[in-house]
Amino acid sequence: MNTQPRNAPRRLNLLLLGGTGFVGSRLVARLAAQGHGVRVLSRNREKHRELGILPGVSVYSANIYDRATLVRYLRGSDAVINLVGILNETGSAKFRKAHVDLTATLVAACRESGARRIHQMSSLRAGEGQSMYLVTRGEAERVVRASGLQWTIYRPSVIFGVGDGLVTRFARLLGMLPVLPLARPHAHLAPVAVEDVVEAMMRAIMAGPSSVGQVYELFGPETLELVRIVRMVAAAAGLRRWVLPLPDALGAVQARIGELLPGKPISLDNFRSLALDSVGQKNGLSMLGIVPRAFSSELPCLLHGRHGRTALLDAARKLGGLAAEDRARLS
Repeated sequence: MNTQPRNAPRRLNLLLLGGTGFVGSRLVARLAAQGHGVRVLSRNREKHRELGILPGVSVYSANIYDRATLVRYLRGSDAVINLVGILNETGSAKFRKAHVDLTATLVAACRESGARRIHQMSSLRAGEGQSMYLVTRGEAERVVRASGLQWTIYRPSVIFGVGDGLVTRFARLLGMLPVLPLARPHAHLAPVAVEDVVEAMMRAIMAGPSSVGQVYELFGPETLELVRIVRMVAAAAGLRRWVLPLPDALGAVQARIGELLPGKPISLDNFRSLALDSVGQKNGLSMLGIVPRAFSSELPCLLHGRHGRTALLDAARKLGGLAAEDRARLS
């Protein structure tokens, strides 16, 4: 006997690639909370036991670049969500492999397994400019569009939240350096909260046919120059720092040096990406009925809330620590 309420959302069986990352781990938690079955493929499931204890979530160690493996895990899935992406190339992690080759393999596996629905993470300005990150994001989109599958594409601007690559990265650098030289200082960004990105994906996943064939541009309500964002992070953290805007010639030199440093604080490809403003044209959050969080109002919570403060202090310690007076200010 079916005891599910008549108007309750249908329970979905979903396969996630990139489900252990910044956006993915939050999306998995939301899906689990709503009672959906989620299979997450990871290189090493033992590193992500916290996801496996969520109700309805199973984490498997798997080679996501192997078509036969994908076919096996796709069987019985209502949809696949591809969140895999890299911002910099390191070792065997290459833009074309992570974005284009994986997407093509996934599409082929969907056809073989009978899976018809795919949700694809991309980026604002995908396919534009000279950055290989954006170029390969665009190529991956074209693979999905031509697949014959029921697809939805998500194009976020830079995403912020606890443990992100924006606030956390600059808080680390500001914690180390009295003067922060900044490449592409006048690049315009429309930062979007990770919670809003996850909410958008949840609504699109549950929307059924109405979200098929849609490209959702996900961006926040504020358009800010990069230099202003960095100065806002310094002010919110209570760090007295000088942020030095660099002309493009010196910014390119900084990017070349940054590629050689641990963690690649900036790379040449990042530098090329910032040549294009990460600002959307069609408001996907509004289309989904979401009122976005503003970066300026969320920033103090990121840095001074319990989790944000801990993340900042931990990050700073890993990269050499904070000055005594700055550590006291944040404690």
